[in-house]
Parts: sequence; C-alpha cells; structure tokens
Amino acid sequence: MSTQKNDPRALALGVIVYLIWGFFPLYFSLLSPAGAVEVIVHRAVWGLFFCLLALTLTGSLGKVRALIADRGALWRLAVAGALIVVNWSVYVYAVMSGHTTDAAVGYFINPLVTVALGLVVLRERVSPIQKVALALGIVAVVILIVGQRAVPIISLTLALTFGLYSLVKKDVATRVDPLAGMVIETAAVSPFLIGYYAFLAATSSTSFHVIAASTDEAGVSWGLHLALLVGAGALTMVPLIMFASAARGLTLGTMGFLQYLGPTLQLLVAVFIFHESVPTIRWVAMGVVWVALACLSANWLVSSVRTKRLARAWHRG
Repeated sequence: MSTQKNDPRALALGVIVYLIWGFFPLYFSLLSPAGAVEVIVHRAVWGLFFCLLALTLTGSLGKVRALIADRGALWRLAVAGALIVVNWSVYVYAVMSGHTTDAAVGYFINPLVTVALGLVVLRERVSPIQKVALALGIVAVVILIVGQRAVPIISLTLALTFGLYSLVKKDVATRVDPLAGMVIETAAVSPFLIGYYAFLAATSSTSFHVIAASTDEAGVSWGLHLALLVGAGALTMVPLIMFASAARGLTLGTMGFLQYLGPTLQLLVAVFIFHESVPTIRWVAMGVVWVALACLSANWLVSSVRTKRLARAWHRG
C-alpha cells in the first residue's frame, strides 16, 4: 500500500538508512585481511543469526514456517539469496581492492537496469522520459567502455545482480516479512558459504590464520577482527529493518530520490577518504548517468503528483 505523503519521522529514518549504506565502504575497509567471500560468509551467517534472534524475541518465527510452506515464495527467495551473495561479494571485493568508485557507479546504474528489466522481462510500459533515461544509461556505459578500453565489469555486475534480485523478489516482496525473507535468502546459501569457509579452514587460509601467523605487532587483534566480522552481520540486518519501517511512511517519489544518496556518499568516500583516482572520462560518464537519473526522478515526481490528484478526485467523488 503506497502512502500519499511523507511522514517526517519516516523521512529522517530513510535518510539515516542511506547514510549507513553510503558509509559502508569505511566499515568494510577495516575487515582486512579477510577476503571478499570470507567477509560474505560472516555477513550472511551472522546476519542469519541476528534475524532469527530478532524473530524469536518478537515471537515471529511462525512467519518463517509460513514461508517454508509457500513453495513459490521459497524458490524465489532462494534465487534472490544467490544473487545477493554475488552482489555482496563483488561489492566487498571492490571496496577492499580500491575500486569503491566502480561500486558507486554500479549502484548509480542500477535504477536504469531495473527499468530495463521491467521493460524486457515483464513487458512493463515505459514512459518517454524513462526511454530517454535508458538511452542515456546506454550512452554512459559506452563512454566507460571506450574511455577505459575495458568493460566496467564491477559496475555492471553490481547493477545487474541487484536489478535481477529486485526482479526475482518483485512478486513476493509485498507479502513477505523483511526479516523472515532474509532468513530464507541467507539460509538457502549458507550451506555453500559454510562449505567454502570449511575449505579455507582446512587449508589454513582464513583471515584468522593470517593474523595468527603475523609478526606485525601493530596488526589487528584476533578478538577485534572477529567482532568486526560479527558486526558485518548486524550491519546487514539493522538498516534492512529501518528501511522497511521508513518505506511505509514515504512516497514512491521520495524513495526514488533517496536511493541516490547511498552511491553519492560512496563516491565521496572513494575520492576524498580512500583517494581513489577518477579519470576524466569516468566523470563524463557519471555526468551522463546523473542526467539519466534526473529524468527518472522527474518521472517518479510526475507519477507521484498524478497519483495524489487521482486520489483526491476519488475521495471527492
């Protein structure tokens, strides 16, 4: 059910959520010497633990049992879990390998990919403004490929996996509790992640083995490293709960504008804190993407105003 006006508290909560997501790179940069997939193992497993704990404390475990009985929702959430693991892994790899800018570009492109998937897969009607935005998005990708003389794999992978994730969850998102859905998503992929971690442990390749073998006294301690990895799971769950709460009190147009706050902050972190080099051609491509996003935002704003007018006319009638 969509809301027709913004609740100030929901707006403040929404801004806080995107601030958290925007500053995620600062947190993940602290998780070295863990590799990207090892971080995701901890993020998924501890996230699953905290979700189950929250559901237990609120007496809501029945929602998980109901989802397990819903085979249609179950397989969709399992596929969504696989997609989000790929997305998380690429994102963490980008941050920890000095490619936070590529990650930010990927999340800027994501809304365009989502619209494109709706057009191609769901045969949704696309407005003229959305068509312009899609065309500009294609131009931006071409500029990146030509300017960098390489396909922006990180950016496109992040945009595509999250776009597909949204597509897979489209039919179940409105009828699935966020926490219960996340339990199913992470539970579906956890056996594979734990299997990978078991391999790392068997070959003495976990980050804890690296820390134990390190002679650098200034290195991170075993206990602090574990706490940070556990925290990665909490940081997965808490913003999700906050976002679900905020979304109930925000209009679609406002949510559309807010989603650009995260990658904008990630870009600022990459440039001004991580001091990543951004070639001129990438700024040009991002400028084109921003114009495309402005088109999408204008489309959302027009749709929001039109919806409000129709609602008022219906109430008067």
